[in-house]
Amino acid sequence: MTRIEVVPSILSADVSRLGDQVREAVAAGADRIQVDIMDGHFVPNLTFGPLVVEAVRKVTDLPIEAHLMIEHPELFIEAFVKAGASLIEVQVEATTSLYRTVEAIKELGADAGVAINPATSVETLREIVPYIVLVNVMTVEPGFGGQKFIAHSPEKIRRLRAMAPDLEIEVDGGIDAQTAPLVVKAGATVLVAGSSVFGHKAGIAAGIAAIRKAVG
Repeated sequence: MTRIEVVPSILSADVSRLGDQVREAVAAGADRIQVDIMDGHFVPNLTFGPLVVEAVRKVTDLPIEAHLMIEHPELFIEAFVKAGASLIEVQVEATTSLYRTVEAIKELGADAGVAINPATSVETLREIVPYIVLVNVMTVEPGFGGQKFIAHSPEKIRRLRAMAPDLEIEVDGGIDAQTAPLVVKAGATVLVAGSSVFGHKAGIAAGIAAIRKAVG
């Protein structure tokens, strides 16, 4: 069986205790940590920059993925790699030079992934799949945490899995113990979880455990 990875997103963490919260997630068995980068233009929210990636890197040796929900991501790749990001994800909708951007990520020594918004067809990925390690299928409209999972997302994941049998497929948005089994059954292998981990009423470890149990 393929091991399902759980990736806590610090978008839902208590930033005033970020170091402690990341340490808790690591101790609870997180596979890597996601940092959501938003610029207020590509999505209607402002979040983190390279300094936050650097801060996360100081408290864990786990891989860090930087999800760039920003316009012109190619301008910022080097800064995030230097800050400690292991994987850079760019939105396919945010750049007109996707191949060049993906190659730039790899040349800087990081793994390259892409993310697609809910209304973007998986067909747009057909030509870039051979050059990346991961596709992040957004299961909410990007920009804010705590949104409701879009119900048709599993069918989209199934189509992508049929197109790319060996690719890592990540899902991001509304993932919890109820929705995780739906996306895993459809072919997802990496589960990003924000509010269901950092906002779990019994704590971070319980949030991760609930997701693992649901897909276990």
